Amino acid sequence: MVTKDYLLLFFPLIAAALSSYLTYLFAIKSKHKESILKFKEEKYSNLLILLQGFVGRTANANTKKTFFEEQYRSWLYSSDEVVDAINKMLMLVRGSAESNTDQDAGKKAVGNIVLAMRKDLLGKTDLSYKDFEYIDVY
Repeated sequence: MVTKDYLLLFFPLIAAALSSYLTYLFAIKSKHKESILKFKEEKYSNLLILLQGFVGRTANANTKKTFFEEQYRSWLYSSDEVVDAINKMLMLVRGSAESNTDQDAGKKAVGNIVLAMRKDLLGKTDLSYKDFEYIDVY
């Protein structure tokens, strides 16, 4: 009978302690994911603005240089899809130095980068690369 009394006393205490610990772990994990998402959002925003250095009238060497600095850092936090999309654009940029590159290919490359960032942040999207476009301001 004494064992039963001990179980009735300690089981709720153990269950409460375990429940508190699991709640704490899930809260910490959620907070960590939230901070990573916020960090990525800020960094992707920087990359997005710097991509203007490759497009239309906004293309310039200083913005490209800053983009490359940020792109090197992006290897630490970007998803594989984002890195791959950026690398494909860079191959296109390298090729454009040797020949006249199709503007549609450039727009597709930039749009694919933005799409990959969106998928990394949101998980999925129904948009395509065609839905993103920089607008030159004269």
